[in-house]
Amino acid sequence: MRPPGGREGMRDPGVCGGMDGGRVVIGIHGLANKPPEEEKARWWKAAIREGLARNAAAPGRDFDFDFVYWADLRHETPLDDARNREPYYVAEGLGAFPRHDPDRDARRTSLTGRLYRGVGHLQAMAGLTPLDDLLLEYRLDDLWNYHQDAGFRNTARARLIDALERNAGRRILLVAHSMGSIIAYDCLRILERRPERLAVEHLVTLGAPLGLVEVKAAIAAEHGEVRVPDTLGAWSNLADPADVATVAARLGAEFAPSGRGVVAVDVPVLNGYCRPDGEANHHKSYGYLRTPELSDVVTAFLGAPVDA
Repeated sequence: MRPPGGREGMRDPGVCGGMDGGRVVIGIHGLANKPPEEEKARWWKAAIREGLARNAAAPGRDFDFDFVYWADLRHETPLDDARNREPYYVAEGLGAFPRHDPDRDARRTSLTGRLYRGVGHLQAMAGLTPLDDLLLEYRLDDLWNYHQDAGFRNTARARLIDALERNAGRRILLVAHSMGSIIAYDCLRILERRPERLAVEHLVTLGAPLGLVEVKAAIAAEHGEVRVPDTLGAWSNLADPADVATVAARLGAEFAPSGRGVVAVDVPVLNGYCRPDGEANHHKSYGYLRTPELSDVVTAFLGAPVDA
């Protein structure tokens, strides 16, 4: 594995370039501090394009990309190269990245996941969430603060709603990682209550903690029924079984269909991201963004190249 060199080496002038005026991919990142906004956006797009090159044999495929950045709401200074233990880098090897294999990966479930699935229904029945409290406060602290701090919550939501509104009239593929999936879900439920309801063609959640009992309780308290937003045409939930953020449940079973009959489709994947020191991180966005399953969604959304 080789980490990236300098920032200039990662520059991609097409991050928000006009490749297809009718379609746009919008990304929103997850919890914890991040590199500077332009760099993070560039790396997200590079990871998606790397996946398209290796999984879909489309090395030159480009697309309009918009990015929602909110790490500055929680962290005064972005991560610099010296402090970033998990940069984007081009993965070694050739050919498609491996897909999830139910037989091979049957045991790839975190200890936390096995524990949570054993007690999650008890938390829901008792109305007490001690395990959720530990996960949110100590492992998912940005999400904890999202629920506690209305100013932070509203500003983060406003940034995504602004991105959706400035792309109104276009076909939108919204890709949300980790806590970004909760921000995305809340925004989509808010938008369905507006007269000028804005539609998103496809939502893809990556490593989403939406199944946590406490998160679903917050959804119910603010939005009512825990269901698929009526603003969605499709919802794919990509989750690595070893990702601690996805310990709670399969979203297809936890979120009722929308009024239009759209359901959340759970898609198990293999997130093979490793830090430059070799340590695996099954929650990392770049690993999710270059999975074959995400490439399938992006390829279907983009359709045939404009110049084909």
